[in-house]
Amino acid sequence: MPLLTHKVTICGIPELPLHCAAGVSHVLSIIDTHEPRPPALDGYAGIDHELIRFDDIVAEYPGFEACTQAHIVKVLAFGERVHADPTGHVLVHCHAGISRSTAAAAILMAQHAPGQEEAAFLKLLGMRKHGWPNTRMVEFADQLLKRDGAMLRGLLAYRRALIEAKPHLSEVVRNIGRGHELPA
Repeated sequence: MPLLTHKVTICGIPELPLHCAAGVSHVLSIIDTHEPRPPALDGYAGIDHELIRFDDIVAEYPGFEACTQAHIVKVLAFGERVHADPTGHVLVHCHAGISRSTAAAAILMAQHAPGQEEAAFLKLLGMRKHGWPNTRMVEFADQLLKRDGAMLRGLLAYRRALIEAKPHLSEVVRNIGRGHELPA
């Protein structure tokens, strides 16, 4: 099957008001465990909205809630609802629109498109100027979708293309403690 054909928008919390009048049919919110519900979501009344809470970390750390398989099961269930409405416009947001939202968007795009994982991740290059998808989320999606590493290979292809286009981001990734995720 082809990639998700819906319009997909990725943003952070500060950008939510910019998309209220854009015909969004589905919103996936992934925010920190203790983050209050963004008031800007009130502008999206009457649509399919899924709010999932976990912190933007890629490993277990005391005091934080890492993504679990159960969280990705919820993302995939949301994806099933999106898939059932072929004319939909999906808005995926996290705190900054960089890590959790880009991972979720790629997961949604690849969910019903086995063999198109790399294309799903590479599509992010034109959607968000400097996303860095959450590896842990992609690992769980790869397992749940039984993609045998294809999701992770797609993520790696994306990261290589992004760093090739914007080499200065390597230092940014190192500075936020995720240098181990840089492609070799």
